[in-house]
Amino acid sequence: MADGPNGEPCASPLDLFNSIAAQGELVRTLKAEKASKDETDSAVKMLLSLKMSYKAAMGEDYKADYATEASEDFVDPWTVWTSSAKGIDYDKLIVQFGSSKIDKELINRIERATGQRPHHFLRRGIFFSHRDMNQVLDAYENKKPFYLYTGRGPSSEAMHVGHLIPFIFTKWLQDVFNVPLVVQMSDDEKYLWKDLSLDQAYSYTIENAKDIIACGFDINKTFIFSDLEYMGMSSGFYKNVVKIQKHVTFNQVKGIFGFTDSDCIGKISFPTIQAAPSFSNSFPQIFRDKTDIQCLIPCAIDQDPYFRMTRDTAPRIGYPKPALLHSTFFPALQGAQTKMSTSDPNSSIFLTDTAKQIKTKVNKHAFSGGRDTVEEDRQFGGNCDVDVSFMYLTFFLEDDDRLEQIRKDYSSGAMLTGELKKTLIDVMQPLIAEHQARRKEVTGMVKEFMTPQQLSFCFDT
Repeated sequence: MADGPNGEPCASPLDLFNSIAAQGELVRTLKAEKASKDETDSAVKMLLSLKMSYKAAMGEDYKADYATEASEDFVDPWTVWTSSAKGIDYDKLIVQFGSSKIDKELINRIERATGQRPHHFLRRGIFFSHRDMNQVLDAYENKKPFYLYTGRGPSSEAMHVGHLIPFIFTKWLQDVFNVPLVVQMSDDEKYLWKDLSLDQAYSYTIENAKDIIACGFDINKTFIFSDLEYMGMSSGFYKNVVKIQKHVTFNQVKGIFGFTDSDCIGKISFPTIQAAPSFSNSFPQIFRDKTDIQCLIPCAIDQDPYFRMTRDTAPRIGYPKPALLHSTFFPALQGAQTKMSTSDPNSSIFLTDTAKQIKTKVNKHAFSGGRDTVEEDRQFGGNCDVDVSFMYLTFFLEDDDRLEQIRKDYSSGAMLTGELKKTLIDVMQPLIAEHQARRKEVTGMVKEFMTPQQLSFCFDT
C-alpha cells in the first residue's frame, strides 16, 4: 500500500481515494505556482504511485469523479457505510468494482437453463451483480460441471436474518442446478480479527453450521468445513493456499484490504485461505484431482475484494477464474446507511429471537419512511425507499403481487407506518419460528455435513 501525500501510510482503500484527490490538488497548486521542477516531479511521481495502488486495490483505473463521492458510500469486507437513507448506490458500486449488472436478459437465461422461475432475490435485484455468470451457464448448457462455494465468518453464537440471505439463495441454486456446494466457516479469520480464543471460534462454527443446515441443504451434495479443522487434514487445500500466497505480494494485499504494518501476519495471509475453496482440487474427496471445474460464488458484494484477488491469481496457477453473484446488503433496523451487526442486538433480528422480541424490535427500532403525523401520512404517503420495514419485506415476502400492493398502499397513504410494521412482524415471526424448529432437528447432522466424503453427483467431463 502506498503512502499518503505526506508520507503517512494509507489505512484503507478509502484513504487511497482521498489521498489521490489531495495529491492531485497539490500537483495542480505546484504547477500553478510554478514550483521547482524537482518539487513538481516528486509530487507527480507520488500521484502516479497512489493511482497504481488504487488500481491494484480496486481492479480499475482511478476516476476523478469518484473521489468526490467517496465519502458518501464506502464498502470493504469489514465496513459498509453510506450517507444516504436509501442505502448504497449499487449502480455506482458496479462501476467502481468493475462487475456486471444482472439484467433481465441474464435472468431470462437462468430461467431457460433451469426450467424454474427465477428466485425473488433475482427478480427484485437483491442479487444484482455478477462476474462471468454467462460463462457458468455456457458450461451448464454444454453439460459441463460447476460447483457452488459460499461461507460464513462465525463471530457469534447466534446469526441474524441478514446472514441467511446468501444461504437462502445458495440453497435455491443448489436445487435448480443440482450441483454440489462447499461452505467455508472462516473461524481462523474470526480468531485473528476478534477477541476470541480458538475454542470459542470453533464453537461458533458448530453453532452457526446448525443454522446453515436448517436452511435445507442436501446432505448428499453439501460439505461444510471449518478452516481450523480442514486445513490440517487436506493437503490439496493447503497446497492451493501456498500456490496463491506465492503469487500475491504484500503490497497487493495492503492495497486491496487496507492492511497496515501493525497488522499481524495472520491477517495478511488470510485472503489466500478464503481464495482456496474457489479451486476444485482443494477438495480431493469431492472432485478428486480435477482442476478445471468452474466455481460459482454467491456472496454479498463486500466480499468481492477477496475474489478479485483470486480471479487475478487463478490464470497464473493454471486454474479457471471463479464466477460470482453479488447480493445487496441487508440493512440495519435503524436504517440502510449500514448493514446489520451482531455486536448491536438492536440493529438485528436474530435467529434466536422470540416472537415478542421480534415485535418489540420492529416497533421500536425499525426506521420509518412515514411522515411526522397521521394526517401527513394520509395526505403524502410513506417513502418505501427509506422505510426499513418495507425493505425487509422485499427480502422475505415472496408474493410479488402482495408486495406491490403494499408499496402502492404505503406510498399513497392508504397504509400507515404501524400497519406496515405489523405486516413485517406477521411475516418475520413465523419465518423465525420455523427456522428454530428446523434447527432443533439438525443437531445430530452437523458431524455428517462436516466430514470430508464423496458427494453424490456425477462429474464425468
